[in-house]
Amino acid sequence: MYIFAHYLKTTNDMVAKVRIQKWGNDLGINIPSVIANGLSLRENIYVSVHEDGSRMIIEPYKSNALYNLTDMLNEITESNVHHSIETGTPIGNEIW
Repeated sequence: MYIFAHYLKTTNDMVAKVRIQKWGNDLGINIPSVIANGLSLRENIYVSVHEDGSRMIIEPYKSNALYNLTDMLNEITESNVHHSIETGTPIGNEIW
């Protein structure tokens, strides 16, 4: 099997023409290494994929993790923290 990639050099950007292929039940493309390296993309990182009119935009995601605990904890403020919730008295061998 081969991957078809045709590179066009424009004034500022590298443009690659790649073939969309079926991967299982999905469609996929290979990102040429010259583009991946230029965007600091590597294996197993997340990217954001969305459409803009008739264009598909693939961008590096803000973080490699879907959620970052430190960032989430930094978002807690006096105005959005919830108060204790009373769940009743202990039952059985629970220790409070």
